[in-house]
Amino acid sequence: MARKKLEELTIVDDFMFGAVMRDPKRCKTLLEFILGVKIRKIEYLELQKELDIEYDAKGIRLDVYVEDENNTVYDLEIQTTRKKNLPKRTRYYQGIIDLNIIHRGEDYDKLKKSFIIFICTYDPFGKSRYIYTFDQTAREDRSVLLDDEAVKIVLNTKGTIGDISDDLKETLRYMDGHMPATEYTKELDSAVEAVKTSEEWRREYMTLFLRDRENVRLGKYADKVELIRHHMNSQPINIIASFVILPEQVCSDVISLIKAHPDWDDEQVAEEIEWA
Repeated sequence: MARKKLEELTIVDDFMFGAVMRDPKRCKTLLEFILGVKIRKIEYLELQKELDIEYDAKGIRLDVYVEDENNTVYDLEIQTTRKKNLPKRTRYYQGIIDLNIIHRGEDYDKLKKSFIIFICTYDPFGKSRYIYTFDQTAREDRSVLLDDEAVKIVLNTKGTIGDISDDLKETLRYMDGHMPATEYTKELDSAVEAVKTSEEWRREYMTLFLRDRENVRLGKYADKVELIRHHMNSQPINIIASFVILPEQVCSDVISLIKAHPDWDDEQVAEEIEWA
């Protein structure tokens, strides 16, 4: 599917959601609606470089990653495509955040309370609820809480059941394509229009597009490196070149790099090769 133009994006497109929520007041207000608590301030966080490389390679990017004054971490994500693996995705995001918080060898006490929040434009559990909140309890006794301070929340823009505030209800309705009806949703709508006409956001959107395209290209070449690595000790270079559809010289260069750097993975090798 062709990539949307910036002017075609809505609040539930990843890029637009991240751009609109870059404003701390708007982001803080949304978190307060969802959690039903007051937050004094938030601070935007960055992932460590090595983790950034890892999740980009998997096609995953955190939409909104912030921390409040109580050292609680929040990851807000938009999900518009129905996927069977949503629960596993929340687990993966949790792992990324925990690895970003704690360094190897550090005490687990440094792990912070965290909320992974998915806003879905469909009902992933089919129960028509506005909100699903998950924490971990013992199967044998639901009163026993694991208390790992990791909470997952899934919001459903098409929900009809549940006791939530009118503000959150109208925010979900707006995200489901309805006209803005509250001061907050009108502010979101204005912010969306402002992003569409901003040259700064246009440049960032194009930069992101080019980086994503480069990641796809690199991934395809890494797959070829994997094939070359697998067959380089059992097949002649001309046979390898024929089934990876590359010049023999390129295949030879790949094999030379693999032998020179046995600790490099396929992507590292792919980054070093001139593929033209």
